[in-house]
Amino acid sequence: MTVQDTAGPGAAGPAAAPAPDGAAPDEHPQEKPAAEESEERDQPQNAWSARRDLVDHSPRTMKVGSHASFGGGLVSGDQHGVSGGRVTGDVVMGSKTVHHWTFPGLSTAASASGEIPRATLDRLAATFVAPGDTFGELVERLRRDRVLVLSGARFTGRRTAALMLLHRLGATPVVALDRETTPGSLADRFTARDDPANGTAAMPAARARGYVLCDLETRRGSALRETHLLGAADRLAEQDAYAVITVGPTAVLEDDVAAADWRPPANEDVLAAHLSVRADDETVERLLGTPAVKEFLDHGHQLREVAAFAQLLGRYAAGEATEREVTAFSLVSLENQVREWFEEDETAVHLRDKAFLIALAAFDDGPYALTAELSDLLYSFLQQTENRSRAPEIPVFGTHVGKRLQLARARLSEGEEHTEWGPVTQTKAAFHDERASLVLLREVWTGHPSARPALIQWLRRLADDGRPLVRTRAASTVAVLARTDLPSAMALVIEPWAMSNLFRHRLVAVNSLTLAHHIGTPNVPRILDTWSGAEDRRLRWVAVRAYALIGPERPAQALAALRAATRELYKRFGNPDDFDVEMARELAEAVELLLLSPAASEVLDDLRAHLDDDRAVHDLVLGGFVSACGRTEGDERYGVPLVLDWYARAATDEDRAADGIAHLWREALADPYRTRHALDTLRAWVLIADRSTAVEWALAALLPRLVTTPTELQRLSHLLRTMPGEDGDPPPEVAARLLGTLPPR
Repeated sequence: MTVQDTAGPGAAGPAAAPAPDGAAPDEHPQEKPAAEESEERDQPQNAWSARRDLVDHSPRTMKVGSHASFGGGLVSGDQHGVSGGRVTGDVVMGSKTVHHWTFPGLSTAASASGEIPRATLDRLAATFVAPGDTFGELVERLRRDRVLVLSGARFTGRRTAALMLLHRLGATPVVALDRETTPGSLADRFTARDDPANGTAAMPAARARGYVLCDLETRRGSALRETHLLGAADRLAEQDAYAVITVGPTAVLEDDVAAADWRPPANEDVLAAHLSVRADDETVERLLGTPAVKEFLDHGHQLREVAAFAQLLGRYAAGEATEREVTAFSLVSLENQVREWFEEDETAVHLRDKAFLIALAAFDDGPYALTAELSDLLYSFLQQTENRSRAPEIPVFGTHVGKRLQLARARLSEGEEHTEWGPVTQTKAAFHDERASLVLLREVWTGHPSARPALIQWLRRLADDGRPLVRTRAASTVAVLARTDLPSAMALVIEPWAMSNLFRHRLVAVNSLTLAHHIGTPNVPRILDTWSGAEDRRLRWVAVRAYALIGPERPAQALAALRAATRELYKRFGNPDDFDVEMARELAEAVELLLLSPAASEVLDDLRAHLDDDRAVHDLVLGGFVSACGRTEGDERYGVPLVLDWYARAATDEDRAADGIAHLWREALADPYRTRHALDTLRAWVLIADRSTAVEWALAALLPRLVTTPTELQRLSHLLRTMPGEDGDPPPEVAARLLGTLPPR
């Protein structure tokens, strides 16, 4: 009997299997029905459609080209994709680089009150960049109201802006107030510094004229109200002083408090300003034009990192730092940021936010709602790892999108997402720095092994999801893990998927290995070579599918492996009743994908050379060729047939591929097992030609070359004379015109 792609009634999916590496089985009540329905929802997908999903949904760091090919387009001839211009490689995926940089002048507020040195204010003023006219408006507003609430995200220069507002007004000395000041005690902080009645006798004698309070702590029940600001303004007016209070975007403010939004200046302007105090104008211009600086600016770094980079560039210009340090700074800064996210305690970055960061790394530039949904699933698994006795708790409402994205240094945008029904517009979330997803996944997998059980559990759930996007991103995530630690990724994730009785799980294993290979993971071809000869049919299936995807870069080896697998299949199932039709079809579809890849010409030569090796290979070659002939541009019903378009271009250029295509067509039409399928494909081409002059001309050039014997003439002329139109209509007029192109008897 044929081994099927679906499991038997008693089979259990991975969710019910013992979890490796200490991961507990997923025991949520809602998962058991999902596992029971898993086989019913498991629908095999042909290799062409599966590759289309992989192309559509692979992350931007692993973009794999067009629908027509993996890594480049046959129809358009474009050779772009993951093999060239990728952002991965040893620089991102290799061992972590341990460097620690400090960010002077851009730290958060101090923990206690104290006067800010005049030298610090002068240094900040020398490099401060005022963003447009808005800064002048803020200065006038502070002059009028005495107290200003400045709202902005962390590390956007809001503290520096607060100090410069006071500096612009001449409000010095400036005192930094304790961060733990509450809204209710705000007015009491603005008192004469030399007034013993206020308990400030030990303070410096100089009367403060400027106050800055960074990151005022607010919460429900302790919101900042207008009455607090009015009381503060009265105290400030008594001493002719001013105050700026900075808050985050999620601070709890009453409706009557109008906070001013802080928009940071452009990184390039800030970098130029910081460099100007360290080097002459000519040197600054030269540094700003270097590739390393341009790359740094392209990655959307925080202002604290811009200031530190300027310091490094100043040392480089003075001969005190190397070019390698300058080139590495951008990635090192990103690595330090990721390390901060996961090494800080729970009060700094909540476990739910960490789960969102991991989910965003997996679904970078994907729909935000989907990322948030699946991040909550990961959060519940992480909670179980921390405390199995506590029931997972996920807040239903109250999630602040802006806060999440600011923490993640990410953005929202509108974009198209491919679906089986066509493209739809979605709100997407993406890291500003596209390298962040790779660095983050590496950090979590290798730097925090305690998170592995929850992460593995989460990936298994993603692999069982009904949405192609989700399954593809599960595969791309595992590809990064494999690039980082291949043995663990194979044992804990990929092999269990490859050994699954469910089609969708094995397909995720295929995509994981394929993407892992394309981001530079070693030994993937060796794995496939081993699996292609395995006793277990499921491993052979995974190997065949993966050969079709990575084969274009090594077509000779891939085709040799497919031929060997086909011969073994014919040998293994000598009895026709036991023949594995499903595996034979998979092998033919692998040939089909290779024939429609950037290596098409080399593949065609190889197929023609080995066509007559033996019956098994003969069937493999013709099965794959005829299937490839059925594919059209854009998968449209009346799109240009890809192989016919290839033939037309080859014939025009006098390429030998035209001879190869015509030869395989003649062989397919003459083969008793392929004649019907081949004639059906030709009939479809004629119907397309009835709607396309270009297709008609290409067919008119091909058909005469398919006639070398009376039998071939009879077969084609009978097709053109007797074929009906669509829906029982009369024969299309193009059939008669094409009949006239055939040579005389």
